[in-house]
Amino acid sequence: MATSGFWAIIKFISAIIGHMLSLLFNGVRPKAKIPAVTNDILLQSASKIAKQIRSRNIKCVSVIEAYIERIQLVNPFLNAVVANRFEEALEEARKVDKILDSPTLDDKYSEASTPFLGVPLTVKEAFACIGLPNTSGLMSRKDIISDKDADVVANLKKAGCIVIGSTNTSELCMWYESANHIYGRSNNPYDLRRNVGGSSGGEGAIIGGGGSIIGVGSDIGGSIRMPCFFNGIFGHKPSPGIVSSAGQFPNAKDDRLELLATGPMCRYAEDLEPLLRIMAEEENIKHLDLGKSVNIKKLRFFSIEDGGEEYLVSRLNPQLKQAQENVMIILMIILY
Repeated sequence: MATSGFWAIIKFISAIIGHMLSLLFNGVRPKAKIPAVTNDILLQSASKIAKQIRSRNIKCVSVIEAYIERIQLVNPFLNAVVANRFEEALEEARKVDKILDSPTLDDKYSEASTPFLGVPLTVKEAFACIGLPNTSGLMSRKDIISDKDADVVANLKKAGCIVIGSTNTSELCMWYESANHIYGRSNNPYDLRRNVGGSSGGEGAIIGGGGSIIGVGSDIGGSIRMPCFFNGIFGHKPSPGIVSSAGQFPNAKDDRLELLATGPMCRYAEDLEPLLRIMAEEENIKHLDLGKSVNIKKLRFFSIEDGGEEYLVSRLNPQLKQAQENVMIILMIILY
């Protein structure tokens, strides 16, 4: 009894401390969101946008302009995009339109060769991208501008993607949030007082905020998964070695190579597989056997209701518990 009473007091004190820290960092600011999306272009998956551009139902320039306008509108709230190449992106979009409007189409611009031709892309600042900074939030690298692309960026460009900017990360990609002394802190599009996750949090925030449709992230201990969860988007941490991490700073060494993975982040789940195929290239993607059908009834599922009642651990929000319960109900229906 004495022990349980002691921990009850500790929990109470930790709750008070948590509230005081919230007031310290957020003051009494009310919940605030970014402006709603009003342009229909921003409400389509990358796969659909690519088909619309290729069929000439929409101009590539119109797509890039829509995303640039959205970034300019929401980034003052989010601080997610830390460097841009808007002018270069518009010029590349004009070239795409010219290519697709020509009477004959070179095979190198076919749908098979460039499945995402003209689709806008943002990239985690930790990855090298020609003309953009590659600091990972480290002050000693603040003047470094990339003169070549990371492997994954080169693969996406080869598939027709147009890079429009790079996004914030935690310092050296090591932390749970995305804040550093070069770019400052990124904010959550659903509540500007809240964390975006890390380390690919800038990517999560701008995609979640409608300012990008697809992006590049990396993950050791949750750096794709947490920002996707925090910002309401989709992401995937593939098996190590499937997507090259060359050109990322910092890169993993020795045993950590078995933990680090580069992967896709996107607003629509249907873009995950085609993005992963492009990022990994044919030689690596064949190891995943993505074409094989999966019998969901033969899979095992485990559900944990909460994180326990440990002190200094926030209780799980009732809405999250309900969402998890809803998933389990659907699985039970499918399985039985």
